Amino acid sequence: MATQTISSKPFLPSLHFSKRPPASISAFSRRFSVLASATTATWTPAPLSVVSPATLDSSIFHVVADLSSSPSLSNSYSSPGQYLQVRVSGSESKPAFMAIASPPTVDGKFEFLIKRVPESTAELICGLKEGDLVELGPVMGKGFPIERIEGPEGADSVFIFATGTGISAIRSLIESDFPTNKKADVRLYYGARNLQIMAYQDRFQAWESSGVMVIPVLSQPNKSWIGETGYVQNVFLRTKPALNPSSTGVVLCGQKEMAEEITSAFLADGVPKDKILTNF
Repeated sequence: MATQTISSKPFLPSLHFSKRPPASISAFSRRFSVLASATTATWTPAPLSVVSPATLDSSIFHVVADLSSSPSLSNSYSSPGQYLQVRVSGSESKPAFMAIASPPTVDGKFEFLIKRVPESTAELICGLKEGDLVELGPVMGKGFPIERIEGPEGADSVFIFATGTGISAIRSLIESDFPTNKKADVRLYYGARNLQIMAYQDRFQAWESSGVMVIPVLSQPNKSWIGETGYVQNVFLRTKPALNPSSTGVVLCGQKEMAEEITSAFLADGVPKDKILTNF
């Protein structure tokens, strides 16, 4: 299936705020405004090979786009944390920005973790079935700048924080043979409201086997939950181990308030700002 070049007006995802938009969203909007300034967008049609619930309550879906006929797009994905735009073929709905959940080492497909938001492009995609077509824009962003915490002088301790569907970009990182320093102490704090809406539980064991300690954090668990409760930033601040700032790395993906609080805490501990990574 060949790549198609379709002329269209510039577009941005619809963002509605009753007050001034959060800083992180404003940064995204500014970047997307630049990216969307061109009057011609390149879209690659791709059939879906998987559309299935990724959580027990079916509020989040696992979606796989088959790129076996589009190797150039598949090969353009080179760094965990990169993202692209997705739209439904034949629909007038605006494209949605989505992080690629599968690692760059997986050829021939892009996997996504999509929250089913009512009256959105995401909801349309979650309602599709195997064989239906979506259209993918070019891969965007530089991904997580992992080279800052890897290498000969890489971090001995890496703290990863994810909330909600932010875990999709983190999955792409963990499953990209990260970290290369297998002696590093790597901990993932992953927050969700409860187990019913926590994706990738079936991957936790494999992540643990690769050297990543997984710490699920539930803000509204049921009575049988015996793990960590509250918000990931509070759990970390309450239980954080002693650390050496010069050999500590941090990776963030998720809620704005979480990212801000975690960043402030590590900066206060002396961790250099360039060792605190995001994918935007």
